[in-house]
Amino acid sequence: MALQWYPGHMNKAKNQVQDRLKMVDIVLEIVDARLPFSSRNPILEQIIDQKKHIIILNKADLADPKLTNDWKVNFEQEGTHSVELDAKHNKGLGKINNLIHSELAEKVAKYERNGVKNYRIKAMCIGIPNVGKSTILNRIVGKNIAITGNRPGVTKNQNWLKTKYDIDLLDTPGILWPKIDDPKVGMKLALSGAIKDKIYAPDDVAIYALNFLETHYLERLQDTYGLDKSDLFDHTTPELLMLLTQKFGYKDDYDRASRRIIEDIRKLKLGRVTFDVPGEFYEE
Repeated sequence: MALQWYPGHMNKAKNQVQDRLKMVDIVLEIVDARLPFSSRNPILEQIIDQKKHIIILNKADLADPKLTNDWKVNFEQEGTHSVELDAKHNKGLGKINNLIHSELAEKVAKYERNGVKNYRIKAMCIGIPNVGKSTILNRIVGKNIAITGNRPGVTKNQNWLKTKYDIDLLDTPGILWPKIDDPKVGMKLALSGAIKDKIYAPDDVAIYALNFLETHYLERLQDTYGLDKSDLFDHTTPELLMLLTQKFGYKDDYDRASRRIIEDIRKLKLGRVTFDVPGEFYEE
């Protein structure tokens, strides 16, 4: 599923981020912990240049904890610090504050040596739609200043937000990239809800999800839908979707069955699933 995706407000936001980068000390890149690779904006590295940078793995409560840890190790090996977070349930926020201060300790100390007291760190928050960026901002600030919503593209402007810490946060609209060339990345973004449901064909996404689950979470797939080995190994993945449609009692309504599978994954009926695996190769 290669997608063209670049609404006008996203292009404007990209330009604003580049313009305002000189105003901040550090960039907080928020990603979906279920998609630590696929929910990253590939042009972000070009935008932030040499600026200090932290990756926040949000929605960690939805992700496979083992793979979350594997991704933290992976980012560390690449030279970028990361932290897992469950902003919805207010878990892990202190780690962000600690990591920001650790990254900027030398810079803050330099300001203090030059006579600047009570220096307020300025951080920019950036991330694609629906990774929970606004929820994180609201938690850190301590009140509902940033608009939240379980759909892509809720935040449309840039705002400075004061926190109870010595940090000011610059919120930015979610930014996707001009084109999603890798079909697998498109499928994963659709599964997470980062892409609006009306943009993709649900059966394509469900078939991708079933194939991934067969490879990485076979027992969960069997247990959730009451499948035996013959159901899985004697059928192609499209045939498995047809079989599940019958088991659900939906007759030949494959779209309805596909939407159910997608929702089951989002609602954790198959447990905590991560769709990006460190070390896997992705299509160019």
